[in-house]
Amino acid sequence: MKRLLIAFLSISLGFFLSMQTMVEKPAFSKEQQRKPKNVIFLIGDGMGIGQMEIARLFEHGVNGRLFLETLPYTAIVHTSSSNNRVTDSAAGGTALAIGRKTNNGMIGITPEGKNVDSILDKFKKDGKKTAIITTNSVTDATPASFTASVNNRWADQEEIAKQQLNNKVDIIMGGGKKYFTHKDKRGIDLIGAYKKAGYDFLTTAEELEKTNAQKWLGLFGDAHLNFQLDRSHIKTTEPTLEEMTKKALDVLSSEQKGFFAMIEGGRIDHASHASDITGIWKETVAFDEVVKYCVEWANKRNDTLVVVAADHETMGISATEALDISGLKKVSASPHYMAQQLIKKKTKNGYTTKSIKKVFKDYAGIDLRKDELLQLQINPKVNNGQVYREQQMDWKIGTIIANHYHAGIVHPLTQQLSSTGGHTSNMIVVFAVGTGAEEFHGVLDNTDIPRKIAEIMGYAF
Repeated sequence: MKRLLIAFLSISLGFFLSMQTMVEKPAFSKEQQRKPKNVIFLIGDGMGIGQMEIARLFEHGVNGRLFLETLPYTAIVHTSSSNNRVTDSAAGGTALAIGRKTNNGMIGITPEGKNVDSILDKFKKDGKKTAIITTNSVTDATPASFTASVNNRWADQEEIAKQQLNNKVDIIMGGGKKYFTHKDKRGIDLIGAYKKAGYDFLTTAEELEKTNAQKWLGLFGDAHLNFQLDRSHIKTTEPTLEEMTKKALDVLSSEQKGFFAMIEGGRIDHASHASDITGIWKETVAFDEVVKYCVEWANKRNDTLVVVAADHETMGISATEALDISGLKKVSASPHYMAQQLIKKKTKNGYTTKSIKKVFKDYAGIDLRKDELLQLQINPKVNNGQVYREQQMDWKIGTIIANHYHAGIVHPLTQQLSSTGGHTSNMIVVFAVGTGAEEFHGVLDNTDIPRKIAEIMGYAF
């Protein structure tokens, strides 16, 4: 009798445990089991939690949400590089592209200088179409990391432009025209080479709208595209990030084998470097609207994975309790645009007091104090090896505005000590939705993101 009882209890316990396993680990749906046809990888350059919180509060209020915050799968991500606790955009972009750590300054290669296929390359070899879309130069760190391999992001801009052609990226859009216009040592005209290879060459939003090409090179500015804040001050012919994205998806979706698209909101980072809180709001919201468009586009198809991430955080941006949101909402131009409106003194270095006061009053609603005025009259110190030297006045203007309205930013002296111009090792967030999105959860390293995409696709990586 005891043996029968023990046997019965054993069978019952086994059945109970098997049922528990079934409850705790539900079977994947058919959609989850199959790999996606398309992957859209959206990257907010420099977009940390602080940048997202600024955008959320300014745009939607304390009870609102950014669209990207509604995506069902999230993880937090460490971003260090191979040789620095704080990554620059080159090493950060490389980690997202090739799934390997590299040294700051390097693009698409290991610290030893070994070329490694990017996740974009894997899609290309699988017969899928590829695209890079950015509001920065197309040769800048993030798009370059997916499409080129160079030792120095600063010195090799024209080499990156050549490699993007050699790698046969189908759609390339952003700024950076100046890196494509010089003939190389062999006398080769790079834009001519793109045209010869079958690319449409586009320079305006109107040309983008009208093109019927299947592949094109869209260079809509000499360097980076304009800040959102400045578009009302400048008669720009540039398309927006959303316009570029819509056109690209229209064409890419016609490919039967599918596609990979990297879409970057690049100027979030530049606004952050300049402590431009109002600019962070506008750039992040513009990026969020593109995320919304991509997700809604993907939801109609059920064959697409959408991943949203950042390469690093910039300037330790935070929404302090004292933050004057209403005051910052009235700022009507970027520090970069404001700096361009200053009038230089005729007899010595610096800018006229009258022009400084007028610019701050007209664009930021600030009557400068004497100590603030003095900060702007002193020539900025530039350290050897310091990045973004030409933007030092922009940064000073942005810092004064941010401090005036009580925003949380890295102190200027700390920024001067930074080899990255103010990046931090603050963690970033990855969001995902669609086929395979459930793989993105917990605490990750930035190199895990492309590796997970490759695993979902069944690619050796």
